[in-house]
Amino acid sequence: MKYYVISGEASGDLHGSNLIRAIQKSDPDATFRCWGGNLMAETGATVVKHYRDLAFMGFAEVIKNLPTILRNIRFCKEDIEYYKPDAIIFIDYPGFNLRISKWAKKNGIKTIYYISPQIWAWKENRIHLIKKCIDLMLVILPFEKAFYQKWNYAVEYVGHPLVEVIERYQAIHDADNETWKNKRIVALLPGSRKQEIEKKLPLMLSVCSHYSSLLFVLAKAPGIDASFYEPFLKGQANVSVVNQKTYSLLSMSEAALVTSGTATLETALFGVPQVICYKGSALSYQIAKRLIKVKFIGLANLIMDKEVVKELIQDDLTTENLVASLGEIIQGGSRRAQIEKDYSELKAILKSGGSASEQAAHQIKSFLKYSTEKQPVHNDQHGK
Repeated sequence: MKYYVISGEASGDLHGSNLIRAIQKSDPDATFRCWGGNLMAETGATVVKHYRDLAFMGFAEVIKNLPTILRNIRFCKEDIEYYKPDAIIFIDYPGFNLRISKWAKKNGIKTIYYISPQIWAWKENRIHLIKKCIDLMLVILPFEKAFYQKWNYAVEYVGHPLVEVIERYQAIHDADNETWKNKRIVALLPGSRKQEIEKKLPLMLSVCSHYSSLLFVLAKAPGIDASFYEPFLKGQANVSVVNQKTYSLLSMSEAALVTSGTATLETALFGVPQVICYKGSALSYQIAKRLIKVKFIGLANLIMDKEVVKELIQDDLTTENLVASLGEIIQGGSRRAQIEKDYSELKAILKSGGSASEQAAHQIKSFLKYSTEKQPVHNDQHGK
């Protein structure tokens, strides 16, 4: 089978690479052409576009970069026509992927979506396009199956892929690190895009001088040069930096300040109490505030349907609030104990009886086999 895989950010590269490996187990001859990153490339897939060139955050930023986005859409269609895949696998990245899915469906290409767009949060009307253009939807959050059932659209829940990723990491890595031995560490995870890092990192770093006994460790994002971070770090006495060692950092951290997104769930699955941080451009925030329906932005809070961890959003993301919220979780006591209890329940909910990647690969294989068998046989005019 030939697969064309499209993701637009670091998390999609991670989950896509694990899915590719799971498919390769049962189909060693499968070939993959991808929009992704280094992790997909390590599987042997051909990466034609790197996610670092695709990530535009916020409404205003998307409008600003619209010409680039339109060029990418044209290139993607041409590249798919050149490759002639048996199926396209879309991974999140809905603004782009749903446009391609509409075109792909018209051109008779099988469409599979792994990691549903978060239409339960906003743009619920996208359900009509999904029902029309996506042949197989694989969801990773437990409440998504009920959401789609409301729309009479059958989906498959495969569990969350981060559970297997983190359990695999913990099974083979020792958390002890001589460099930080006997240090009380707070992880700083300001995001994977330059725009969000510029908004959040200065505020995260403003906390450091208030806790001189702690070591704050910044996790650099893959694909962003070290020189980008240097201006932010000048004059910071109790700040260290790691590159491509986020999981190692989380395994040794006492607490974390984390930008909203996948990293918040990773932090929760490592059992690290955290403060979730979000700050966008004023225009993007005002638009989002009017459109987004959910009560929370952190995945742990959304899944548990309560504020497991503190969220500081837009104007609430201040040095004063960060200092106070961090203080609550590094002091121990009932607040920290409750977070740890909720994290344990969260992990149990997200485990769906096995590897999400392998379950997704099985669903994809079964779907394509069934689809092939159901295709009508066309005899020529001589009845051959």
